[in-house]
Amino acid sequence: MPFESLFLRLDRIAGGRQAGYAIDEESRRHPKTRRSFRWILWLLVAELVLGIGAVVVALILAAGGDTVPFSVWMRTVVVLGMTATLFYFAWRASLGWRWAYVRLRLFAQIFPVITLVLAAIPGLYPVWMVTEQIVFSLIMIGIADFLTSDHMRAVFAAPAGPRP
Repeated sequence: MPFESLFLRLDRIAGGRQAGYAIDEESRRHPKTRRSFRWILWLLVAELVLGIGAVVVALILAAGGDTVPFSVWMRTVVVLGMTATLFYFAWRASLGWRWAYVRLRLFAQIFPVITLVLAAIPGLYPVWMVTEQIVFSLIMIGIADFLTSDHMRAVFAAPAGPRP
């Protein structure tokens, strides 16, 4: 792959000291691992569709003369950017990079909490955006469920010995 050296440099930035640690090939190719990443990919695709749908709804409302709050525009941009990042983490984790798995799991557990807290602030978002945020959170919880399964935690366990 001609871009792999670029991705490895990006991994070093995103992964820090653990960027060079990958799980063994047998664990990476295990049917449960592959199945989990397939599900995660489809859930991320659903997140992407949901995010694009939110942009489309905002554009339709704005084109129809409705006022679309700045918070809605920011939310849509943040969700699309965040989803792109999660795709990268999921891709690198599926290749066996532990740092990417850890980041993906962390974000999948934190984002639903942040999203639901923001959705609970009265008047911050219109009802349709609150609904989108709740659905977004449920999908993220599904991703986190796959990532925190016993199998995935065992496969991506921290390496024994001193940390790199």
